[in-house]
Amino acid sequence: MAENELYIGLISGTSVDGVDSVLVNFQQDTPELIASHSHPIGDPLRENILALCVGEDIRLSEFGQTHIELGKIFAEAANAVLNKAGVESNAVTAIGSHGQTVWHEPNAGNPFSLQLADANTIAQRTGITTVADMRGRDISAGGQGAPLAPLLHQHIFASSSENRAIINIGGISNVTCLRQGAKPIAFDAGPGNVLMDFWINKHQQKKYDDGGGWASSGTVHNELLQLCRNEPYFSKALPKSSGRELFNGSWLENKLAQCQGAIQPQDVQATMLQLTVDTIVDALDPHCQSLFICGGGAHNRALMQGLAQARPNCTVASTLTLGVDPDWVEAIAFAWIARETCAGRKIDTSGFTGTS
Repeated sequence: MAENELYIGLISGTSVDGVDSVLVNFQQDTPELIASHSHPIGDPLRENILALCVGEDIRLSEFGQTHIELGKIFAEAANAVLNKAGVESNAVTAIGSHGQTVWHEPNAGNPFSLQLADANTIAQRTGITTVADMRGRDISAGGQGAPLAPLLHQHIFASSSENRAIINIGGISNVTCLRQGAKPIAFDAGPGNVLMDFWINKHQQKKYDDGGGWASSGTVHNELLQLCRNEPYFSKALPKSSGRELFNGSWLENKLAQCQGAIQPQDVQATMLQLTVDTIVDALDPHCQSLFICGGGAHNRALMQGLAQARPNCTVASTLTLGVDPDWVEAIAFAWIARETCAGRKIDTSGFTGTS
């Protein structure tokens, strides 16, 4: 195993439920997942992060300490995956750390995307060169800073025999359209799990709707669905990206307040699942023949069934069908970005984020 082909990828997504850590060998065309690990984020820290994500005030001291604390947790996640694999840190070329997004504002007068998890702390505690702040670099080049995972999607999932879409359904859903003979296009379609997670946590104190079971027990509320679909983001021209700063509990509560009469909680959940399905389907290239799903949404049976029903002429399957575990695709993507960065290769995101 060549020493310079081992990389670690680290990410905590919109759901803020833990740090995904992967050790990857990039010797072959399809990355080889050597080991993976999900490292928990404790509830007190998670609450602090979620408060930041919706714009609550915070003291600079608390902000800085959260940044360092997350850096320590990310380092623990990296060391844990090394221990699981039985690999020494000096065998790894670099870590690609996405960090934890707390605010994403790519269209501001001075655009920025803010991720916490101090890279200096990660490098010091692992002994491994750490590549970070990837979204900020993209924004400085005129891009949206998101989505970035499609860089890996086009590299390993493109096909010469069919038109594909790779759909990462985390807190936010992003779509990568891989059409034969055309430049890939990718963007954030809208909410993935974030609104469903918020709603089930509020009513059942659960972090997510396992398999979409609760959503399946409800009925789509058409008035609420239409109010949600009227969100200007959905008709916004490309490139575009979004996050929890827009799609959050307050956004949903605002839509509910505009509805006539009370709505049963399970019907709200069913409607949020349908919103995710609809916004993904609306984003698809009409020539798409197969949809491959990664992220937590790949385990939501009701969501997968909804996509299959909405596009009956398309194959709908997990990226596991293509040889890559759906739970780890995004972490692998940031390991891959670290690899390309360390090799000095230009990373072209113009078809995804709008860089010049």
